[in-house]
Amino acid sequence: MISALDVPLDLSQPPTITQQSPKDYIVDPRENIVIQCEAKGKPPPSFSWTRNGTHFDIDKDAQVTMKPNSGTLVVNIMNGVKAEAYEGVYQCTARNERGAAISNNIVIRPSRSPLWTKEKLEPNHVREGDSLVLNCRPPVGLPPPIIFWMDNAFQRLPQSERVSQGLNGDLYFSNVQPEDTREDYICYARFNHTQTIQQKQPISVKVFSMDSLNDTIAANLSDTDIYGAKPVTERPPVLLTPTGSTSNKVELRGNVLLLECIAAGLPTPVIRWIKEGGELPANRTFFENFKKTLKIIDVSEADSGNYKCIARNILGSTHHVISVTVKASPYWITAPRNLVLSPGEDGTLICRANGNPKPSISWLTNGVPIAIAPEDPSRKVDGDTIIFSAVQERSSAVYQCNASNEYGYLLANAFVNVLAEPPRILTPANKLYQVIADSPALIDCAYFGSPKPEIEWFKGVKRSILRGNEYVFHDNGTLEIPVAQKDSTGTYTCVARNKLGKTQNEVQLEVKDPTMIIKQPEYKVIQRSAQASFECVIKHDPTLLPTVIWLKDNNELPDDERFLVGKDNLTIMNVTDKDDGTYTCIVNTTLDSVSASAVLTVVARPNPPLDLELTGQLERSIELSWVPGEENNSPITNFVIEYEDGLHEPGVWHYQTEVPGSQTTVQLKLSPYVNYSFRVIAVNEIGRSQPSEPSEQYLTKSANPDENPSNVQGIGSEPDNLVITWESLKGFQSNGPGLQYKVSWRQKDVDDEWTSVVVANVSKYIVSGTPTFVPYEIKVQALNDLGYAPEPSEVIGHSGEDLPMVAPGNVQVHVINSTLAKVHWDPVPLKSVRGHLQGYKVYYWKVQSLSRRSKRHVEKKILTFRGNKTFGMLPGLEPYSSYKLNVRVVNGKGEGPASPDKMFKTPEGVPSSPSFLKITNPTLDSLTLEWGSPTHPNGVLTSYILKFQPINNTHELGPLVEIRIPANESSLILKNLNYSTRYKFYFNAQTSVGSGSQITEEAVTIMDEVQPLYPRIRNVTTAAAETYANISWEYEGPDHANFYVEYGVAGTMASRQVDIATQGWFIGLMCAVALLILILLIVCFIRRNKGGKYPVKEKEDAHADPEIQPMKEDDGTFGEYSDAEDHKPLKKGSRTPSDRTVKKEDSDDSLVDYGEGVNGQFNEDGSFIGQYSGKKEKEPAEGNESSEAPSPVNAMNSFV
Repeated sequence: MISALDVPLDLSQPPTITQQSPKDYIVDPRENIVIQCEAKGKPPPSFSWTRNGTHFDIDKDAQVTMKPNSGTLVVNIMNGVKAEAYEGVYQCTARNERGAAISNNIVIRPSRSPLWTKEKLEPNHVREGDSLVLNCRPPVGLPPPIIFWMDNAFQRLPQSERVSQGLNGDLYFSNVQPEDTREDYICYARFNHTQTIQQKQPISVKVFSMDSLNDTIAANLSDTDIYGAKPVTERPPVLLTPTGSTSNKVELRGNVLLLECIAAGLPTPVIRWIKEGGELPANRTFFENFKKTLKIIDVSEADSGNYKCIARNILGSTHHVISVTVKASPYWITAPRNLVLSPGEDGTLICRANGNPKPSISWLTNGVPIAIAPEDPSRKVDGDTIIFSAVQERSSAVYQCNASNEYGYLLANAFVNVLAEPPRILTPANKLYQVIADSPALIDCAYFGSPKPEIEWFKGVKRSILRGNEYVFHDNGTLEIPVAQKDSTGTYTCVARNKLGKTQNEVQLEVKDPTMIIKQPEYKVIQRSAQASFECVIKHDPTLLPTVIWLKDNNELPDDERFLVGKDNLTIMNVTDKDDGTYTCIVNTTLDSVSASAVLTVVARPNPPLDLELTGQLERSIELSWVPGEENNSPITNFVIEYEDGLHEPGVWHYQTEVPGSQTTVQLKLSPYVNYSFRVIAVNEIGRSQPSEPSEQYLTKSANPDENPSNVQGIGSEPDNLVITWESLKGFQSNGPGLQYKVSWRQKDVDDEWTSVVVANVSKYIVSGTPTFVPYEIKVQALNDLGYAPEPSEVIGHSGEDLPMVAPGNVQVHVINSTLAKVHWDPVPLKSVRGHLQGYKVYYWKVQSLSRRSKRHVEKKILTFRGNKTFGMLPGLEPYSSYKLNVRVVNGKGEGPASPDKMFKTPEGVPSSPSFLKITNPTLDSLTLEWGSPTHPNGVLTSYILKFQPINNTHELGPLVEIRIPANESSLILKNLNYSTRYKFYFNAQTSVGSGSQITEEAVTIMDEVQPLYPRIRNVTTAAAETYANISWEYEGPDHANFYVEYGVAGTMASRQVDIATQGWFIGLMCAVALLILILLIVCFIRRNKGGKYPVKEKEDAHADPEIQPMKEDDGTFGEYSDAEDHKPLKKGSRTPSDRTVKKEDSDDSLVDYGEGVNGQFNEDGSFIGQYSGKKEKEPAEGNESSEAPSPVNAMNSFV
């Protein structure tokens, strides 16, 4: 037995209806009527029709034709025939030698769109606040029309919670308002089938109130109506529809349930819905028409029950209960299916349906009730089931099952076809299936045979049979691989067999890699006019060709050149507000499709607020309200309120206040006598909106000033006046016209009356003839035409100052050291200052240096000491010098007379370094030293100290020799020196206080008596012509020298004419360098073999001052030389200028430099000792031997 399988069309089979018109078929009366009936079968079926239960002979009706090879009827009504003539119930029968199938009963009805009956409509006169219902009552059409209300301009009338259209098409007013007055309330009915719209006569509504009742309205009202009218009063809710407290509603299963409650009342009632004893069904419940309509889709029997609508306002509530019963037309539980049986087989047809009420089941065979059909011993009817036993070929027939109740019927055709056929496979051979990995694979094996064949599946060349949980075998022969993998690829064989034979078919399966979006578009927040870009990078199977499509809000991208689609991205240039939305990247192949979406939010500054309104006007406050503008996707954080004073500062806007973004009203404080206009600016994270349009103007009343001028001061500009100043009030602070100021003053601590004067709107008043610098009490009061401001507070000022009269006395100087002195003086009496005491000035200057006895230009220096100070320090003095000073008192007017000059002297100090040290005339055993005296001797020079020591080729220092030289000497010849030896010299001057800074120099004695002449060229001059140049120079050196001239074009490298590598002097120099490097390597090798120790102490002495080693300023380690620097010159003083002259150190010794900033101390005689913090040369060591072991730190650092 085969159930629900299609029989191949080359085999005999009963008819099957494949297409038919709907049961309730409403046709357009202006077009031909087409009643469909299509069927298949073998042999092809013939068709016949019944109309209203009797045979319809189409051959006798010239207007009716049947399509060839079809049962579809076409009724031609274009020749003046009316469609109403063909109304009725039609049924089609398709018949061949194996049976007959019938269609549903098709009810043909032409659509109708009748005109509105003409009627005279009286105007509706309604009192304000009353309810009103405008009836539509459209003509009965087929199908029912769609109702809507518009005006004469074909604009839909606005609807709200107060005014809305009911399900029956009437227009309901819960309460009328004056704005409801109009004469063009028009109800329209649209008939979709005929595509026509019918219009009712316009309805006039006039709303009146007792205050505005006029003669015209009174003429249309009776005296009772007029005198019975009452002012508008609030009313509790009353239901306009439905009426009463309860009602019933029947709806069919699967339909949409619509329940409605519309209430009258003032204020307008709010509607709420509940289901008694249950909940409203989730996901199927919707509220429409401002919650006046409850909509439940796809209702079922479970939705039956009582639904309550509650109308409520502040005065009360009312309710209505609608009892809903859900009935059901028949619906299938098990519809009968075609049977293909082989001779002798058994089978069943089952027809089960449900409904409310329960439907009845009846059977037909070949369109005839089974009770009167020919007998068939192989069948037995058992209620909703027909049982077949040992069928034969003559048992083939078409059976109809009819399930019906009072709400409708179901009709199903199912044939029984008795055949004996060997298996055949209908799926094409070698069909290729392609699927994506990790998705199901469905491999078809459509088959037919009678008896029903058995199906087996095999895989691969070896043809292993497929079994197990990894496969699903469907009844229609399909093989399902729930999760296909790469190894699922291969050849699959389907084998079908029954008792009449066997057949097989091979198909191919390919499993592809899935398409993936490896970089998805991301959420973007972009400012207006900027650029947005979304990425969509994909990975796919190389044998599949993907296509990428971009959508915006599930639609195609706008046709706009700003949208640029790249290989892996979408770019939107110059983003606008309309670009806001969801962008989706869809990647399609022939096998799969993936997508990813991202939202683009376009943000911008908010739009300006709208509809500014001023309410609650008071003398000193007003309420401002506004409607926020569009936020542009960035929430408004606050509103800024600004005001303009059109009376005093027109066109100038001032900040008033600001409120949070959730607030749209603000109470503003006002000042009197200001013509206010307000504007509002909205602010979000992007920025500030444009200002709103200004509000209406509001002029506040005048009043006395609320405040007095600020910053009142009294300061004299001359010794005999007092200048009183203040900050004037701003225009809006005047509070009224005629702003003036009352200026009052009197001398403090004197029993005087106030002197007052009223001045115009200025900010200064000068009082003349005052004593010099006396205190005054001052006050300034504002007044206008309406009166005075509150009493002002008093301030203290002073009349003008004059120069001080007295100089400080008892000036004393205490010299602390050679560069610092302290000066004392007695304060002057305050009365003699004649002004505000600002301090004292000390003038001091150097008269002469005691060491040179020579005067120079006098440069006075000034130190100022603030306040009532009576002493001060004079730093930066020169040692061994004579100074003078005087002291003066200072007030706001200037300086007083100077005290008598006071002379003092500074003691000796240590000298600066010698101005130069030059070493000349080197011989085998002597050197000549020349020097210059210190620039600043700072006392009487007692002697010069010279220290020197030899330095060998490894930079080790020899013994230190010290020589004291008389102060009047300026040169010295050192004899008995070693030949060809480098010496380092340390040279400084001394006074009685101590030694000054030293300078260092190095020099070398010669190797033999003949002093070598090293070639030297100097004083090179050039004279250029157009085609040549003359070059001249001075030469010092050996004879027979070769000269080479380098020249080149300006801006390029000079070109030399001779290769330097071929010169003898260069070859000799290179040989000497190689020999020196070899000797150094031998010495290093010997020293390492002795234990790997470096002469740390000797290396330190060779490269630093012979006294204590300072620490490096950068890293705090001791300053010695590393291996890499062994052959470098000494860091300081090792490179001698060509004139063998050493310049003095940059800084001079002074107490300011050393007294407080270094670790030092004074000797008993007051001289300063200590280190120079690594900034000065140190004294040389007394020899190169040390009694202490080398520092472990130095020893370790020497290997660095």
